[in-house]
Amino acid sequence: MGDDQAEYAVEVPVPRPLRARARARARREGEPATIHLRIISPRDRSPEVVSLLANDPAVAHLIVVPDAGRRPAGDVVLCDVVREGASTVLDGLRALGVDHTGAISMETVEVTLSTAAEEAARAVPGLGVDAVVWDEIEQRTGEETTLSGAYLIFLTVAMIIAGIGVLLDQPILIVGAMVVGPEFGPLAALCVGIVRRRLSMVARSVLALAVGFPIAMLVTVFTTWAMTAMGLVSKEMLLAERPLTGFIWRPDALSWIVAFLAGVAGMLALTSAIQFLVNVAALVTAGIVTLLIQRLMWRRGARRTPTEMVVKRIAAADQ
Repeated sequence: MGDDQAEYAVEVPVPRPLRARARARARREGEPATIHLRIISPRDRSPEVVSLLANDPAVAHLIVVPDAGRRPAGDVVLCDVVREGASTVLDGLRALGVDHTGAISMETVEVTLSTAAEEAARAVPGLGVDAVVWDEIEQRTGEETTLSGAYLIFLTVAMIIAGIGVLLDQPILIVGAMVVGPEFGPLAALCVGIVRRRLSMVARSVLALAVGFPIAMLVTVFTTWAMTAMGLVSKEMLLAERPLTGFIWRPDALSWIVAFLAGVAGMLALTSAIQFLVNVAALVTAGIVTLLIQRLMWRRGARRTPTEMVVKRIAAADQ
């Protein structure tokens, strides 16, 4: 086949238990966080695309399959990119127009066992856990800006639950409303759209918020009237003191600080692997506490068992 001989990569399905063990091992051993790119490049752009990827230190496992693309037509280029260098690589591909004349697909690789990937991670400054892949964030938040029926239902249900939580002065219901509520999606998309200057994303986010909240508020008002008519809500409940939830409908400076910190935590959870670190910290803490309790119980049992046997023998002899 000459110089145009194709190279093929075969992906073998891995059973879930093996994938889980591999992920755990990779995290323990600090394997690099990588993103897999599948690119369809027009033939006239392929030399530039391959040159860009081959000369970028963040790229590993570069494979070129000539004329493999059919829709759109072109060469298929496969590679892995460490997260801390992914945005630069994607910006370079966009500059070549590959996203318009070809295609770029991206997926997160859960486990990468490769010396080449480790060398790429060392060659690029920064840490994968702190890296922000802007195209990934835009895609993820952009999906949350649609003013859909599901969005309106979830927002309305969350607001009704929150209203009942205030009436009953029950913070747990407020937490439940926060879990159900979908408003963080458009808020995050609004932030990303402003930072990235994506006017269409900003417009969709504003529309989802500007239309969704008034509708949810009106439905909540009608629901409260209906509960009042059924005798479930009384005037005394509306005028009662609410020491546990008063901060919600009477916000102060501390409420603003809490909301600000919540926004920081939410955006970090969206742009980084902070959730993994939180989970690991919780698991390690719980595991250590459990083992300490088990060891303490075992030691007490080991000390008491022989004594109890001697006491029983003395009592039996006395009888």
